[in-house]
Amino acid sequence: MKGKQNNVQKVLAGMIAVSLLLTACGGTSGGSTATKVPSATGETGKTKSELKPYELTVAYYKIGNIKDQQEVQDAVNKITKEKINATVKFVPIDPAAYQQQINLMLASNENLDLLVTLTGLGYGTQAAKGQLVPLEDLLKKYGSDIAKVVTPEIQKATTTSGKLYGVPSVRDWASDYGILMRKDIVDKYKIDLSKIKTFDDLDPVFKIVKDNEPNMAAIIPEGAGFSIIQTIAPGFMDPLNDDNGVLPGHDNNLKVVNWFESKQYADLLKMVRRWYLAGFIPKDIATNKVRPEDLVKAGKAFAFVAHMKPGYETKEAISTGTPMVAARIISPVTSTSSIANVMFSIAKNSKDPERAMMFLNLIYSDKDLINLIDYGIEGKHYVKKGDLIGFPNGVDAQNATYSPNHGWEWGNQFLSYVWDNDEPNVWKNQEEFNKSSKKSKALGFSFTVDPVKTEVAAVQSVKDQFKIGLETGTLDPDKNLPEFISKLKDSGIDKILAEKQKQLDVWAKNNK
Repeated sequence: MKGKQNNVQKVLAGMIAVSLLLTACGGTSGGSTATKVPSATGETGKTKSELKPYELTVAYYKIGNIKDQQEVQDAVNKITKEKINATVKFVPIDPAAYQQQINLMLASNENLDLLVTLTGLGYGTQAAKGQLVPLEDLLKKYGSDIAKVVTPEIQKATTTSGKLYGVPSVRDWASDYGILMRKDIVDKYKIDLSKIKTFDDLDPVFKIVKDNEPNMAAIIPEGAGFSIIQTIAPGFMDPLNDDNGVLPGHDNNLKVVNWFESKQYADLLKMVRRWYLAGFIPKDIATNKVRPEDLVKAGKAFAFVAHMKPGYETKEAISTGTPMVAARIISPVTSTSSIANVMFSIAKNSKDPERAMMFLNLIYSDKDLINLIDYGIEGKHYVKKGDLIGFPNGVDAQNATYSPNHGWEWGNQFLSYVWDNDEPNVWKNQEEFNKSSKKSKALGFSFTVDPVKTEVAAVQSVKDQFKIGLETGTLDPDKNLPEFISKLKDSGIDKILAEKQKQLDVWAKNNK
């Protein structure tokens, strides 16, 4: 994710979650147009003359303003028509509705070729149901450029049920964790960020905001439909794909534990409940459907929890329309889940998976195409300012007609232009950030849910019933956490833990 554009999101989970063009009029895309689609093995795929016209339907997280999407889509199609004899129909979906709408599209066999998939929003289940296409053979034949930047080690992080069903975007594979705050409010009340070392240190900060800015929530989640804890939890433990069995401290000698029974989880729930009862968290937060950036922009929120990366404050300043500052509380860490939390997958619905992979390969290699998708049309949606880009005269984040902030979703974000208020070396800094982060001891392990998919489905239903309430403070953990744990056990979480431990032990033995 990036400066003007995008590191999720937040998902969303906040992750979710989910954000981020060039000379559309020229219809070129950087580099010569090959007469054949190259393969990773040096062979050639089909010639362009052998490729019949095809329309690719691509579903993704809708982030930011995309009023001019049709114009951008038309420009994209000039490139893809020339390169792979295909046009693209973009299907943007609001984050709060994403999982439900995607599941409906997959179940109904609706036209769908490519979709953004996330480990926290059904990726493993979709693969286990046969709704996604295995990618190994397609990558070998049509994904030569993907293979250059998404190495076999990184690909391992996106496997499920023993196969590769998703390709992660090249972005912030590591994250640090904390909160993002409005700078004007921090300055107005002389809040000393250097004193914020833990999340518990935030109580006096939030009290200042509540007492002096009564119409402004002190703290909200990272995404609509997210909880407070789901964003920061991966800073404390490796969720091992789905948080049904985790590694505390990203190590724990590779011993899987039930996160929901841990003291750390209980303490986080008590903290969030304290914030809720103090009035720091809005009473209706569990049902909120408005993005945190929009709430900040409207003056209704001071801060939100965030998983971050280099340049994150600048990125969010554009989304919120106001300068932002961060309190970074948990140091950078990389896990399988942080790599696999944003991917593109090919839907089983696709009538031409080969063409879908050809398009994927383009967004990992074609700089003009990726910048067109990220930023729109040069001269209208952005202008070049030396080696950087920015809004044209008279355009800003408030009136921009194409400012999606979704570059973290699309292929190789390191091909993206750098926004003028970002660090010029933001992508180099991000690469170093990724390399220098703490690595989970289970990095590369991916849980295969097939042996316990019935239990996983049952446990998910229980989580759907309790987690959002507990993790936003709207449910009292003293009363509801024991019931949550009990119902998880009744639904088979101990069986999942045992299976995950078994698979992790095998993985560890094979990866010594």
